[in-house]
Amino acid sequence: MENHITQISRDDLDDLRDAFNKIDVDNSGFVSDFELQELFREASFCLPGYKVREIVETFVTGDTNKDEKISFEEFVSIFQELKSKQLSETFRRTVSRRDGIRSFGGTSGNSSEGTQHSYSDEEKVAFVNWINKALAKDTDCQHLLPMNPDDESLFTSVRDGILLCKMINHSQPHTIDERVINTKKLATFTMTENLVLALNSASAIGCTVVSIDAHDLMAGKPHLVLGLLWQIIKVGLFADIEIRKNEGLIGLMTDKENLDELMSLSPEELLLRWVNRHLRNAGTDTISNFSEDIKDSRAYFHLMEQIALQEEQEYKLRVKIDMSGLSVRDLDQRAELMLQQAARLDCRQFVSPHDVTSGNSKLNMAFVANLYNMHHGVQKEINGGNSIGTIHIEPETNEEKTFKNWMNSLGVSPHVNHLYWDLCDGLIIMQLYEKVNVPVNWKKVNNPPYPVLGANMKKLENCNYAVKLGRDEARFSLVGIGGENLNEGNRMHTLALVWQLMRRYTVSVLSDPGKGDDKVEDQVILNWVNQTLSQKRKDTQIRSFKDKLISTSLPVIDLIDAIAPGTVKWDTVKRAQRGVLKESDKLNNANYAISLARKVGARVYAQPEDLVNVNPKMVLTLFASLMGHGLNKARR
Repeated sequence: MENHITQISRDDLDDLRDAFNKIDVDNSGFVSDFELQELFREASFCLPGYKVREIVETFVTGDTNKDEKISFEEFVSIFQELKSKQLSETFRRTVSRRDGIRSFGGTSGNSSEGTQHSYSDEEKVAFVNWINKALAKDTDCQHLLPMNPDDESLFTSVRDGILLCKMINHSQPHTIDERVINTKKLATFTMTENLVLALNSASAIGCTVVSIDAHDLMAGKPHLVLGLLWQIIKVGLFADIEIRKNEGLIGLMTDKENLDELMSLSPEELLLRWVNRHLRNAGTDTISNFSEDIKDSRAYFHLMEQIALQEEQEYKLRVKIDMSGLSVRDLDQRAELMLQQAARLDCRQFVSPHDVTSGNSKLNMAFVANLYNMHHGVQKEINGGNSIGTIHIEPETNEEKTFKNWMNSLGVSPHVNHLYWDLCDGLIIMQLYEKVNVPVNWKKVNNPPYPVLGANMKKLENCNYAVKLGRDEARFSLVGIGGENLNEGNRMHTLALVWQLMRRYTVSVLSDPGKGDDKVEDQVILNWVNQTLSQKRKDTQIRSFKDKLISTSLPVIDLIDAIAPGTVKWDTVKRAQRGVLKESDKLNNANYAISLARKVGARVYAQPEDLVNVNPKMVLTLFASLMGHGLNKARR
């Protein structure tokens, strides 16, 4: 490093020192890696934004001591190498464009273990346009929007965490209590808090974030940013494409199906059936995918014409779809004409003409999902086309939703859409066993595709093995539960096993492997909660996880204040008046408490209603997560 410094003039060195000191406001001798761009600006060495982001990301991956800081000597070294256009191996980047795919990868020994990642420019453009529209009126995002879809601004716009938090709430309203988001006087710490809040909240709605941390997002790593955003956007797009949310979709059931089979379909499969119902009504060929079969735009023209006709009948809305584009031979031109018609339905989102003609399945599926969500009136016709009579469908409970989101956040495959039906072959349960360190002998597991004859027998064998593992290896209490109960999708028995899996996962961070502990009793967690509250002179101790005081969320808020002082804004916390706290105030406190817990770093899957209603299972997971965070913080 010293050799680099001696190769620069004293005047230049002084200028660099002045630039460095302007950024190093606390005189620590270091600046954070993501402030590198501002350093170069101060040093009068302007680089394109994308180039600085590349340098920053490479520096991060090559940061051997992982202190996430840049010393003055390191800055001078980077500056000289750029100035002379001779990048060392540590900082050399490989960036190439090929058919809309941008690849990037570190080339030093420390750079992501030599791996190379890629991302799609088309996806970046689609997500930028979607976010610009979704958050256009959000005053907290005015410093970020509108982003330019043609540059790399998306990857720097996520670094303060605000955009991610807002997009989570756009996809799943009220997931994050926005009083908890840091929006003013942003510094490294407060931006990191926002990113931690976003990641834990994304996990709570079923996004897989196990390979992403706040530092990755702060560095704007493209493949991770786009991967997380797609998951968040997809949750919102698919939220209403399920039978429980829209019973009109029951009309999509075939003569050979029962309701459980229909409800087990993924949103993608339901969406495909919805499209094909309209295509049949139009008297044209159906499609079997959102890639090859939509390249000629034919299906889209007929789908939109059917939507417009239906809305004219239902709502007297007169939007006539111009079908003349179907006669245009050039498929790119035809796709553009089709998208012009989509714009008349306010649905020109996610795809460009090239995305259509190239068959980009992800973006085309998003395009159709948005079309579905924007035009609910068409669903009435679907219901009318089926003579199954009136069917009452039980809504999904908060507990079922929490279990489902927890599984999906762990990255189980396939994605869990229906808690009972999707677990009936035992494969998801086997994956969950591995997540809680219960060994699975996969040679004993039957994997799909199952034979046409005897398929259910293969699934039943899996379920029998799952129950055996639960009893013999995990030591779960599975009295009266057999493999046939899981295979049949029995609600009570499935929930009993899933709860024990989630509990084991949640408290695993509290176990001491050195002592051979694999089980933490509820009383241990309860004692820690009360001791922590007492040590900080809080008067909200609880007798059990059923204590009615929990309905106020005050024990949770006090506990967060105890383990993360200064986090709570006490003027937002509602207190009892004359010994009574209104139900609306309880929910207000619960929303605040859940988001605060996620912000300080606890991976919380519980929902505000679990606190208000004092659901002891979910209350236990919340306190266990806070205990794990508190103990980890104490060890550091």
